Amino acid sequence: MASPLRRRAAVAAALAMAAVLAGGGLWLYTLLRANLLDNTTNRTELAARKVAAQLDGHALPPGGRLPAPESGVDLVLVRDAQGRTVASTGDPGDAPDLGGLRPPAPGAAAGEDSRSAVLPPAHPGAERRAVVAVEAPGAHEVYAVTVLGDVDDATRAIALGLLAGAPPLIAFAAALAWWVTGHALRPVTAIRTGLAAVTASELDRRVPDPGGADEIARLARTVNATLDRLERSDARQRQFTADASHELRNPLAAIRSRLEVALAVDRPDRESVAAALADTERLQRIAADLLLLARLDGGPVPRTEPVDLALLAAEDLARRPAPRVPLRLDAPAPVPAAGDPARLERALANLVDNALRHARTGVVVRAAAEASAERGPCVVLEVEDDGPGIPEPDRDRVFERFVRLDADRGRTGGGTGLGLAIVREIARAHGGDALALPPRAAGGRGIRLVLRLPAPGPGPGRPVGQDPVQRPTGPRAEGLRAGGLRAGES
Repeated sequence: MASPLRRRAAVAAALAMAAVLAGGGLWLYTLLRANLLDNTTNRTELAARKVAAQLDGHALPPGGRLPAPESGVDLVLVRDAQGRTVASTGDPGDAPDLGGLRPPAPGAAAGEDSRSAVLPPAHPGAERRAVVAVEAPGAHEVYAVTVLGDVDDATRAIALGLLAGAPPLIAFAAALAWWVTGHALRPVTAIRTGLAAVTASELDRRVPDPGGADEIARLARTVNATLDRLERSDARQRQFTADASHELRNPLAAIRSRLEVALAVDRPDRESVAAALADTERLQRIAADLLLLARLDGGPVPRTEPVDLALLAAEDLARRPAPRVPLRLDAPAPVPAAGDPARLERALANLVDNALRHARTGVVVRAAAEASAERGPCVVLEVEDDGPGIPEPDRDRVFERFVRLDADRGRTGGGTGLGLAIVREIARAHGGDALALPPRAAGGRGIRLVLRLPAPGPGPGRPVGQDPVQRPTGPRAEGLRAGGLRAGES
């Protein structure tokens, strides 16, 4: 898609060229037309003066026949004081209407010994004429006439040439501006593309430096310097979070141990100690989550090994012997994936914990393989609850850190506000993503949280489609294949 700047530059160049051609063409047309008319008038006047000079001291030629004029003058005629044509280069009866033009009166100022005019066509289809009148000896008047057909033809050809040449020149100017602007903006496009690729997890990226000392090169260096400062600041922030979380773990563990010991003794302030212990446990969870997020932010790419998401989900549900609401697994077949089992297990546990806090009657966990034209083949873990749900404008915000939407999803439920943020970071570290979608049932209550990962490719020495992990056996495997394993069953 063409950039607006290139379009504006091309349009501006086209308009500028059109204005230059219009102004310059009009000036050139007017100048050439005036020059051609002046030359024609001078030739016509010269022919009239030659005849006037021939009459000086000489009688009119016999029969009133004058010799044909030179230099393209069409007609020369001589009239007496009564306005009768007494001599002509043509038939005296064919003398044209001279439009009342008369020579200057005797005694006129110097330089005013002739008069000229351009007469319009005498009738439709006729041509304009240039007429010059001079005074001749013997009270005679000499008139010279030149038809302006050549002048009109020449000016018409110039006008047509200018009009015909304007569109190609305007198009050339627009194309040149388009090309020059595109060439100049190419480094800007590369800078914009490189800057768009910089994300919170890839702050080490830099925009290309086109070199040189122009404004674009200085812009690229300024952007890279800003990214350097941003990366250093982000690294310091992550390091601080990791260090603070790590340093908090030991004192929190010590406080928890003392509170547990104090709680084991029958004492009057038992409720206060229990509340302090609960708050300490919450602080421990927050510190652990912050430390994990710091490791996810700045840590290496997670290790990859074969994982069966269906088995992972079955094991998570089996570790919850007495959930608040029933848990149901919908995974009729193994779902091979590739990733870090520990981190994927943590992501699934966070999703299930979140659903259990808000569900009313039950939670469904699904594991399946999918394929779509937009995303291609992928594998998903879905956790759906029938709780109050999440408004559509907030479905992306819930994956931000320390975000709580309302009282139903607040502190009373025991969440830290970091569980779903950890899920998204784990998903993105594996090349996937985490989404909040409406429930599958139309008009149903609740929310469906989806962890989506790229489908694994076939490993070496294993046919495509062969299960890369061992399938579970025993009663759990039967429940897994039936898709109806509930928490607490074995």
